[in-house]
Amino acid sequence: MNFELQNQRILVTGATSGIGLDIARTLAELGADLVLLGRNRDRLDDLQHELGARTLIVDITDEAAVSKAFIEMPALDGLVNCAGISILDSVLDVGAEDLERIMATNVTASAVMARETARNMLEHGRQGSIVNVSSQAAMAALPDHLGYCASKAAMDAMTRVLCLELGPKGIRVNSVNPTVTLTPMAERAWSDPAKRDPMLAAIPLGRFATPRDVALPVAFLLSRAASMVSGTCLPVDGGFTSH
Repeated sequence: MNFELQNQRILVTGATSGIGLDIARTLAELGADLVLLGRNRDRLDDLQHELGARTLIVDITDEAAVSKAFIEMPALDGLVNCAGISILDSVLDVGAEDLERIMATNVTASAVMARETARNMLEHGRQGSIVNVSSQAAMAALPDHLGYCASKAAMDAMTRVLCLELGPKGIRVNSVNPTVTLTPMAERAWSDPAKRDPMLAAIPLGRFATPRDVALPVAFLLSRAASMVSGTCLPVDGGFTSH
């Protein structure tokens, strides 16, 4: 019963594709009332029809646009920061502009979303939960992922600070840290055995994650079943970071 999300209003970023899409669908299955932010109007319209969600077209890297969107935001019980980008380059080729883009989306925008959500919760007298979708890349170095690894490590550090400051106000904050997750894009990216097999060999469970494997731990952390869990960065990686 405590795992259900009936009467919980949860805001999800990055919900129009990939892991975020499965998170949105899973939360809807568990009874959550969803608010979805994104930039793809057609995809948001589809999700509004499919999930009965409230949708808002917002570029989360635009702080003023985010603040404006929250002016009429209904009372929230949860936030999932799932929107993120990755630009891959070796350390000898990485560019400052690409690093800034990665950090702007994965860290700065997530921090602004967390700030506005916390303000909303406090304004409405809610004690809620924030879940940041991080990565195993925060915990282990991956070739060609300098910007992505740095951004996800920063997200985990942000999670701990948010936990420290918002905990006394009754708001829990956690991260989940998935391994390679088989979204349609990832299935194509990891189809080459030369790339896929060494990564699989490093995962004790011997497989990559499915989006559902990530969505269910997110739902747990949002739910009352995790009422004493805050400040954790939860590997969802089949044991990849255990060695």
